[in-house]
Amino acid sequence: MADTGLWTRCNHCGKILYVQDIVENISVCPACSFHFRLSGLDRLASMFDEGQYQLLDEDIYPVDRLNFVDSIKYSQRLIDSQKKSGLSEAVINAAGKMDGIDVIISSMDFAFMGGSMGSVVGEKITRAIERSLKEKKPLLIVSCSGGARMQEGVLSLMQLLKTSSALAHLDRAGIPYISVLTDPTTGGTTASFAMLGDLNVAEPNALIGFAGPRVIEQTIKEKLPKGFQRSEFLLKHGMVDDVVERKTLRRYLIRALRLFLNRPPAA
Repeated sequence: MADTGLWTRCNHCGKILYVQDIVENISVCPACSFHFRLSGLDRLASMFDEGQYQLLDEDIYPVDRLNFVDSIKYSQRLIDSQKKSGLSEAVINAAGKMDGIDVIISSMDFAFMGGSMGSVVGEKITRAIERSLKEKKPLLIVSCSGGARMQEGVLSLMQLLKTSSALAHLDRAGIPYISVLTDPTTGGTTASFAMLGDLNVAEPNALIGFAGPRVIEQTIKEKLPKGFQRSEFLLKHGMVDDVVERKTLRRYLIRALRLFLNRPPAA
């Protein structure tokens, strides 16, 4: 969105809209239904009952173990991202209720280094899984990520195994895990926890895949089909279970949780 105060232009359809209309529509364009990215905190507020929740695992901070430097030092990138996003890392863990059901939610935030998964992201997601297992509460993970964080090298790649292994324990215990895939969900995030849900639900037109479409085209030297790696394409080919608009997502997830838990709503 190109924000100019009271008004904003939708970058998808080009229409001029009231900013408040976008906000009240959960960051979905009321003209064309394009889904803009939500911050991790806004996502939690949209899912929990009355927007109320308890933040968890807020005392873990990333460090530059490899003294990595590209155009700038990784340590400086972390400081810049923390200032920009107001977060300590690219994922937020929280506990609360959805229609009275106790749940644990991990919500990723693209504003922090593209939602990339470093060792702290992997640790926080693993802690959310372990808490879900210990407290026997359903788990939801909302992915919004460019993939593994290159500045952490193999320490980042280790998180794929770590999170997937933790989810295997959750699966054996029969505790529901719902994965919500938003734009984008790519790279190591897709190759691990994002596609391992008992139910994998995507928002409309979200980019979901491992390697990006440009990389694939350059590798195979062929033009990809229209809509390749978008939510609707993945649904058609059996890679996700459903595509759900944001305005109905909370209601959809509550219904799924009740079905998983065999807990019908109160009469």
